[in-house]
Amino acid sequence: MNRPRVTKAAQNLPDYRTIFYTPPHTTDKPSLQRFDQLLLEWYDHHGRKELPWQVERSPYRTWVSEIMCQQTRVGTVIPYFERFMAHFPSLSALAQAPIDEVLGLWTGLGYYARARNLHKTAQIVQDCQHGEFPKTIDSLMQLPGIGRSTAGAILASSLSIRAPILDGNVKRVLARVHRVAGWPSSPATEKVLWALAEQYTPYQRIPDYTQAIMDLGAMVCTPSKPDCAACPLTTLCEAFQHSEQAQYPQPKPNKALPERAVRLIIAMHEGTVWLARRPPLGVWGGLWSFPELSMDVPLTNGLLEMGIHCRENPVELPSFRHTFSHFHLQITPTIVEVESAVGTMANVVAEAASAWYKPADAMKLGLPAPVLKLLQELDAGR
Repeated sequence: MNRPRVTKAAQNLPDYRTIFYTPPHTTDKPSLQRFDQLLLEWYDHHGRKELPWQVERSPYRTWVSEIMCQQTRVGTVIPYFERFMAHFPSLSALAQAPIDEVLGLWTGLGYYARARNLHKTAQIVQDCQHGEFPKTIDSLMQLPGIGRSTAGAILASSLSIRAPILDGNVKRVLARVHRVAGWPSSPATEKVLWALAEQYTPYQRIPDYTQAIMDLGAMVCTPSKPDCAACPLTTLCEAFQHSEQAQYPQPKPNKALPERAVRLIIAMHEGTVWLARRPPLGVWGGLWSFPELSMDVPLTNGLLEMGIHCRENPVELPSFRHTFSHFHLQITPTIVEVESAVGTMANVVAEAASAWYKPADAMKLGLPAPVLKLLQELDAGR
């Protein structure tokens, strides 16, 4: 078979495939400048500028706010942040605080590993960094609980160092503007979104831009029913132009959460309840909770194994569901009046902090939300 001969003149022609090829999801310089300009103009008129962590900017305050805002709405975070700052106004105050005090102030926010990592990081920065946060992304990411986006937010928002962020709000904005396919937290899709975040991050007004793109996602480009009429980016937004806002970002593939069931033993004696601190790792790590008993174990046998001697018949309260990120937990609270507070609970926990508390006093500890709810009901005499 004869191959077509390539002439010398043809060999010198430019490769038009290269000239006219644009990698997917990249933007030209005018679009970059327009994105930046439109977003900042919108922020000047509509963005949030008086959030508690904006009033007095510092790496410490920005870091705490970013950790609290992970998986939690700003409106929910604000009162927790203000209480936290009142108790721990500086990184050194947080580093020196007992972990129980930190977890107690965190009760109700959920995702308690955030609080434990916050405490660990404060101690590391205080002891090993002379109380100063590192000023590079890589160095910040070496600290417990600080990922790339949180590191970027600390640098950009508090120190005006150019660093991209990619929280859930930013992912949603960029996924819609460019119609980026795939679940935003999958590695391949996240790589594309990080490249876009890097392109768009400007060299001026860095703290304002960082807050602006988060605000746009939280206030306008919302998960459902985005307010496109109020959005400054509709001229650039591919999802809007194709009427596909509802299709982006694409959802996580469905996966049914497994079901688990447990009995919480509310051991009581003369108005006090027994609580034990859970192991530092795992579900509710480091928090105080009631002893647990598998629903597969007969109640009478389980109580005997725990060393619990009932004064009266146990009272089973209505069960309820508590959902974690990776499973559903069906909880059946069971009140058990014990004969004596001395030696009764010897078999419940081994080598763990545990004690009898009045419900009102116990609520000052770091508690899982379901345990706090039960203690509140006990304290109210229900």
